Amino acid sequence: MRINWHDLGKARAGAADGTTVELYGFPVPPQPSWRSDHFLLVAEPACCPGCAPRDPLAAIEVFATAPLPMQAGALRLTGIWRNQGGAQAEPNHQVHAARLAQPAGWGRVTRRTALLGGPLICLAGGARADTTAAAARAVIEASPAIDIHSHAGGIASPRIIRTAALGEVAGPMKQGGMAVACLAVVSDGPTHRLMPDGRLHPYREPARNELYGYAQEAFARVLGMAKDQGLTLITNTAELRAARAGRPSAIIAAEGADFLEGQVDRVDEAYHTWHLRHLQLTHYRVNELGDIQTEAPVHNGLTDTGAEVIRRCNRLGIVVDVAHATYAMVVRAAAVTTKPLVLSHTSLTRSPGPFSRQISTEHAKVIAGTGGVIGVWPPLTIYGSLPALAAGMARMVDAVGVDHVALGSDMRGLPHGSSFPEYDSLPGLAEALLGAGFNPQEAGKLLGGNYARVFTAAVG
Repeated sequence: MRINWHDLGKARAGAADGTTVELYGFPVPPQPSWRSDHFLLVAEPACCPGCAPRDPLAAIEVFATAPLPMQAGALRLTGIWRNQGGAQAEPNHQVHAARLAQPAGWGRVTRRTALLGGPLICLAGGARADTTAAAARAVIEASPAIDIHSHAGGIASPRIIRTAALGEVAGPMKQGGMAVACLAVVSDGPTHRLMPDGRLHPYREPARNELYGYAQEAFARVLGMAKDQGLTLITNTAELRAARAGRPSAIIAAEGADFLEGQVDRVDEAYHTWHLRHLQLTHYRVNELGDIQTEAPVHNGLTDTGAEVIRRCNRLGIVVDVAHATYAMVVRAAAVTTKPLVLSHTSLTRSPGPFSRQISTEHAKVIAGTGGVIGVWPPLTIYGSLPALAAGMARMVDAVGVDHVALGSDMRGLPHGSSFPEYDSLPGLAEALLGAGFNPQEAGKLLGGNYARVFTAAVG
């Protein structure tokens, strides 16, 4: 008997008690783990255990006969169905003696299966069956592939920025055909860390001018890395149009405008001195510009200072990025900006849990409504393979349209691993997109064309 998610809490699920059932879903282990024999199964991928749904009818507790893979996309399971009934904060249904009914990552990805809402069809299947490496490479070479959010080289780490050699960036970009990486320094890096709940949180308040000073160090290291590794610096549309596979380039970005410390004129300094062309307003601390998804709100969205920073970016020619910002902040940012917005790294979910970094369709549509673009990211806890990542991009496309989706790898910034760990993965992702039903022109938009359009509109 097959159990669908819409059966939970209804007579069909109740009548299945004690019988062998088959079901599909995404595993959420109690703690980040590669394999587990006890976990929750949910209808949509979650960032981490804290993002699991609180509704007892939105999750199934699973007890497996042996540890199962937790980071390979959706699972197709079979086991003995048990109705628990009524516990307010615990799943009302369990599956015992669970095992894989089919290997993790089963099934061919299509743009239709990416949004099916009945039994959860696996999104991580072998999407490459109908494509070739040559076709994928042709997509990459036809127009510049752009990673709209990256910490390649290790530039997310204050320790590396200050004391260690930065990693190789240009070589992997050449190998994979990535033409442009938006290299983001992390301006609040000294004040947050990974906590026992598996999330990043601020753990102290910075001293006055501390984050401003740290950003100067970080920008200088990134510019030095670009020079040392032969990365061409992109500061305007003409330079972006000249970018191609085999000739890696960089756009200087900042994750978090914390280095401004509320002083709007510092935007001008970063633009002229450090060639900043992509500014994410918030990161892991509630700063002077607005609220963030992963902490309790303080400002009720975007502050007046945040609005002024957006206006300054619009005037100078800096892409405004609202990743990590709350929905309320994004709504006001969309009302303030005169240029398209970017949300550089996230994924789609029907109903984000409290403090989740994922976004709803409504949230995504606010970005698309400005003409902007949303970068889909590749945490292993959400997308366990490149076909799964391609399917996640397809789901976002179905929500907002093919002109508003991109890749935001968050390279070297994902604490629990990535399904896109290095730029030599790009051909595999291009194959997966073609296998997911996108034609070459659409795949080209997703891999760089959409961001190029937004950059052109914002920077000029």
